[in-house]
Amino acid sequence: MILLPRLYSIHWLSWSGNVYATQDSVQQVTIPAISLQAARNIHLAAQGLLYKPRLQVGLQAINDTISRMSLLQIDTINIVARSPYLVLFSRLGCYLPELLNQALEKGFLIEYWAHEACFLPRQDFKLIRHRMLNPENMGWKYSPEWMQQHAADIEQLLKHIEQHGAVRSADFSAQSKGLSGWWSWKPQKKHLEGLFTAGKLMVIERRNFQRVYDLTERVMPEWDDALHGLEQASAEQLMLDNSARSLGIFRPEWLADYYRLKNVPLKSWLTTELGADRLRQVEVDTLGSMLVHHSAYSLLDKAQRGQLKATHSTVLSPFDPVVWDRRRAEVLFNFSYRLECYTPAEKRKYGYFVLPLLHKGQLVGRIDAKMHRKQGELEIINLYPEEGIKITAGILVGLKAALTEFAQWQSASSIRLSGAPDAFRDIWGQGWEIIPDSDTGHT
Repeated sequence: MILLPRLYSIHWLSWSGNVYATQDSVQQVTIPAISLQAARNIHLAAQGLLYKPRLQVGLQAINDTISRMSLLQIDTINIVARSPYLVLFSRLGCYLPELLNQALEKGFLIEYWAHEACFLPRQDFKLIRHRMLNPENMGWKYSPEWMQQHAADIEQLLKHIEQHGAVRSADFSAQSKGLSGWWSWKPQKKHLEGLFTAGKLMVIERRNFQRVYDLTERVMPEWDDALHGLEQASAEQLMLDNSARSLGIFRPEWLADYYRLKNVPLKSWLTTELGADRLRQVEVDTLGSMLVHHSAYSLLDKAQRGQLKATHSTVLSPFDPVVWDRRRAEVLFNFSYRLECYTPAEKRKYGYFVLPLLHKGQLVGRIDAKMHRKQGELEIINLYPEEGIKITAGILVGLKAALTEFAQWQSASSIRLSGAPDAFRDIWGQGWEIIPDSDTGHT
């Protein structure tokens, strides 16, 4: 335990050398000291990854899981399961992926640019509305020049949607090939994406994972900017709170990345939250001072009593919140990670689409994997344990169960182990068949 000032009247706060400094202090309090593993467990608990998932999953579980994370990042790479479905699998087990589609279609979720393209709880529309109203600040996602140049066509497109209902980019015919031999990008696709970024259109469903757009006024009929809108500063304060809650335990410099915030007044937010006891400082072994969000205070109490134990083993998406901030993952989990699908093949260290492996509170390795859907086979192209991780019987059992469930969820009937260290091959062989599970409806 460490004695540091209790903050009652705070004029300024700084984060320097992993120590908080305050100008006014009148009372000393005990600052808890916890292990690095306890800090990891608090974070994983906040993310819904500490314990094995529940057996039955419905729409409410989908909504609760996304609300817990605040954001569910969208990515289209389909070498195994697409990322948003995989992030939910990591927390829910063998659920039906159609439930995510249904949650969007029924209006429980919305889609917009948050961390990147993300699903968000419907109630968080207020957090991102200011971005829609100022699309010129959205960088490459919005081109004012394009929208002005094609204003007449865009107005016709909006009238078409108003009269005939929701549309996809695929509803419009492609242009002919240009001189380069490449198909031109349909102007309607650019129109739709510009209108989406500007908040004139929203996504009401994903059809074959393609966006289906409708008028925002039809999707959010209850919304009134004058009554419900938030100024950017107010919205970003709530985003910081969401980020802190979803991380559970954090360093202040980790917060802005969660919603891709720029030039956010972090110091004033920290001052207010610490003064109201909505954040507490802890000392983490080897990492120094960190902060715990008030929603995780009970987790902190359990961690101090040694009662916060990780039991979950699973496969993570490269776009999982636990690892999408590569620097945070390296600091908190000693896990150096880079997504190499955008790296030329000859320069890749691990593979095209490499998935982190979580085992009982630690990131113990990664796999380069591919789902062969016609054959009903999940191929583990290679498995890489982390340096310094001792391959125990517990890890072998836990990871085999995690990979089996991962394959089972994708309706695979077998796993082929193409590459792995001898410690795995000696026990797992060349792979294994998967016994159908009647309880999940997956094979």
